[in-house]
Amino acid sequence: MKASDLGERGIIDLIWSVYKSKVGEEKMRSMPLPPPDDASAVPLPDGRYLVLKADMFVKRTDAPPRMRHYQMGAKSVVMNISDLAAKGASPIAFLFSLGVPANYGASQLRQLMGGIVSATEEYGAPLLGGDVGESRDLVIAGFAAGISRSLIKRSGAKPGDILATTGSFGETAAAYKILLEGKEAPPALRKALCRSVFCPRARLREGVRLAESGAITSSMDSSDGLAFTLWELSRSSGVGFRIDHVPVAKKAGEFAKLHSLVPLDLALYGGEEYEIVFTVRPSMWEEATKAAGGRLIRLGVAVEGNSVFINQEGKEFPVADRGWEHLRRA
Repeated sequence: MKASDLGERGIIDLIWSVYKSKVGEEKMRSMPLPPPDDASAVPLPDGRYLVLKADMFVKRTDAPPRMRHYQMGAKSVVMNISDLAAKGASPIAFLFSLGVPANYGASQLRQLMGGIVSATEEYGAPLLGGDVGESRDLVIAGFAAGISRSLIKRSGAKPGDILATTGSFGETAAAYKILLEGKEAPPALRKALCRSVFCPRARLREGVRLAESGAITSSMDSSDGLAFTLWELSRSSGVGFRIDHVPVAKKAGEFAKLHSLVPLDLALYGGEEYEIVFTVRPSMWEEATKAAGGRLIRLGVAVEGNSVFINQEGKEFPVADRGWEHLRRA
């Protein structure tokens, strides 16, 4: 088999199967954030956790047409910070290894570094350094470290918990149809949709405050798509989800209408969105809402079983288990 046969998820499963065969499943499951969680963690003597995340930006696969080098640098930081946010960790440092093609321009490199520095400053993650090497494609392998007082896993949801998120979905899926498939949109709509891909934002403040509120039981960022995120939370927690509401972004709805697309598909099966999807103790919904600044969207509820489905006018429709995956396409 080749990597393309395995896909990203298969490769991850292979990596952890080798680890488990060497150290044992008990040791692997005793980790503060056992695989396949969003990050890794080390307990500190004072009861807090050092949370660590590595994520890679590769120009050929991660930079759509017309993305500026400044935006590439900033996005390489956001990718890492978003996963810290989903675990309730405040960033304390950022490092990166940079693979640079021999013909990469100095002005482009300056722009790239401007994006990295600006994003690390915005999220309070001091840039400490890294490594540089030659590569055939531009590669930014980021590494972020953070501190968490209230570590949130993927695996804590219980039946009856409220399923919620920090924002709406569908803009990035619409943007990729413009950027990769050549679909048209009025200039203002096109600009707004493409901005969701070029200039993503990590929900850092919300993630940390939600974790510290004690109201949430599981959490994950949605960068691989809403549907994929729901299924990962379901598998990790051993629950199903009944979805009563899928928040389709207004501009995604406008684009869907323009091209006779299904808005729900744009919202469920996109990717590159950095919202946080999480479950809330039913008795603490108000606390969670307050922690997130009064802006939470209720998606549904955790239920017994292992299925993810949409409840619409009394009828149930399954949510397909798919999303963005390197080496394969959703």
